[in-house]
Amino acid sequence: MLTDRKIEKYADVLLWALKMARKGRYQKEDIVLIRYDLPGIRLAEVLQGRLLEMGMHPVMRLGLTPTMERNLFTLAKDNQIMFHSPGEKALCQNLNGSFYLHAPVSLTHLLDVDPKKIGKAAIARKFLRDILDKREARGEFGWTLSLLPTLELARHSQLSIGGYTSQIIKACFLDKSDPVKEWKEVYKNATTIKKWLNKMDVKAFYVESDHMDLKIVPGNKRRWIGLSGHNIPSFELFTSPDCRGTEGTYYADQPSFRSGQHVEGVRLTFKEGAAVGRTAQKGQDFLVKQLRLDPGACRVGEFSLTDRRFSRIDRFMANTLFDENYGGLYGNCHIALGSSYSDTYDGDPSKLTKQMKKKLGFNDSALHWDLVNTENKTVSAELTSGKKMVIYENGMFTY
Repeated sequence: MLTDRKIEKYADVLLWALKMARKGRYQKEDIVLIRYDLPGIRLAEVLQGRLLEMGMHPVMRLGLTPTMERNLFTLAKDNQIMFHSPGEKALCQNLNGSFYLHAPVSLTHLLDVDPKKIGKAAIARKFLRDILDKREARGEFGWTLSLLPTLELARHSQLSIGGYTSQIIKACFLDKSDPVKEWKEVYKNATTIKKWLNKMDVKAFYVESDHMDLKIVPGNKRRWIGLSGHNIPSFELFTSPDCRGTEGTYYADQPSFRSGQHVEGVRLTFKEGAAVGRTAQKGQDFLVKQLRLDPGACRVGEFSLTDRRFSRIDRFMANTLFDENYGGLYGNCHIALGSSYSDTYDGDPSKLTKQMKKKLGFNDSALHWDLVNTENKTVSAELTSGKKMVIYENGMFTY
């Protein structure tokens, strides 16, 4: 497991990330939520202490255990599943920051639960996420997600707990004397590539590999973003495309653990933006029902590429946060089904109304599900001038 010194370094990185996520606007009296799973309690304690020393107000929330979560979806009636406790809305309306210290002790405890019940809970809580999205667009809120090692994660990754912990240490630069300095260097290099991508006037992107032939339409008023502080680790660069323009076949060669379910070998066929073909080698029923969650669940809300030169992650980690930032031999791409990110709007996100989002093709959904492909692939950009150029191959941007 992580030593006390590594925990202190992790806290340094997460506090830097949270400031990045809100462009450094934190001050005394701000309210910051720390959500944590039980194995993450030591890091939660350190972060709480740091926030108190900074004059802020940490709010501590321990996540549900697998038994509690299973009880909710097997014993509760619909009105209980959709219930939200008094004060949750008020908290979201006043939050300035949020950490989530993810440390699951089970990944498959909801395998026999009806996916519709899980979907109902997600839909019922979407209004809380909408509140935070609006606050974030106004610069009033920032969030950061991180992961801690557990035996369950190591088991599903086919690693020892020591090997899994080493991957986290390496990915987050906790083996360096000054991890924050390392992250600042990655941020500088990624910024150069983002500027290069955002200068292009792209009509469509084409993703080709042994199992994929996909067309992504970026849409108007879009930009590539990444390394914003929201995720640690984070090496991906991404945009939210026009959800009406996706065509062709996408394949996720990496398994996905989501909502206590295991899904593997997902293949999607898109027509006029919607996934009309939906198959999975494992978790087929869950996949189909998730994509029926709401009208936007079967459309793409994010398109992402990770350059292997940035990422130190070279093993499957059974966790999307790490797997969507996989470096390895060929980097990775991923799409997210469901909701898009307003901060990929090439303008002031706080002025992006619901009507504007619909007109521009920003997707809206209670779902946001990242599906990862690590095959060797070529990504080409078709410019509005008619020129076509390769922007990504052999796991690297061609800049």
